[in-house]
Amino acid sequence: MTGTTIALVTGANKGIGLATARRFSQLGWTVVLGSRDVERGRAAAATLDGDVSVVQLDVTDDGSVAAAAKEVEQRHGRLDVLVNNAAVGGGWISALDCDPETLRVTFETNVYGPVRVTKEFLPLLRRSAAPRIVMVSSGVGSLALTADLERFASAPVALHYPASKTALNMITSVYAKALPEFRVNAADPGFTATDLNGHRGTQTVEEGCAAIVTLATLPPDGPTGGFFDKDGPVPW
Repeated sequence: MTGTTIALVTGANKGIGLATARRFSQLGWTVVLGSRDVERGRAAAATLDGDVSVVQLDVTDDGSVAAAAKEVEQRHGRLDVLVNNAAVGGGWISALDCDPETLRVTFETNVYGPVRVTKEFLPLLRRSAAPRIVMVSSGVGSLALTADLERFASAPVALHYPASKTALNMITSVYAKALPEFRVNAADPGFTATDLNGHRGTQTVEEGCAAIVTLATLPPDGPTGGFFDKDGPVPW
């Protein structure tokens, strides 16, 4: 067991996940890069310096997540930071055209995935002196912000992706109450250029991972059960 901080980032072979893993490696942390495709994960890990390893992790598959937890336990004995980053956008579908199957597929990764991973890795996180969980959410998951009709009047309205992030926010809040010894928070990366939005975002992935890194590096007495972007609290 090493003395450094050990962090796992899901969906870390590209985009915000990879940028987050890079920031962690620059901090001198031991980084476990979770990737559904191992070869893509290895290619991504090769671009990072420091103690970085890859684990095959498909957040939609019970067996994959269980095997990943076992592998991390064998390698490191514990986990200090879990970043539930893996997500799908589900493609552009208007709210009125969204069907139950689209909603199910989106929730499978964006909602059930973080729960599946968190539950499996809880025993390893409990071995940490300062366990932290970061749920990568989105500003479109904020009921307060999306209820601002003037702000969103000209914006296309989707259902599946925003609903999945709103659900993830509630999951964050409940976990924080159930795990008072942990720091459990949701991060809003902001409108970041990634594959998820066809690279239409106005921020770089380095800017997008800022809130995630801040929450992952919180002290044991830091905030928990909150929703934050790089500038501070975001309304639920």
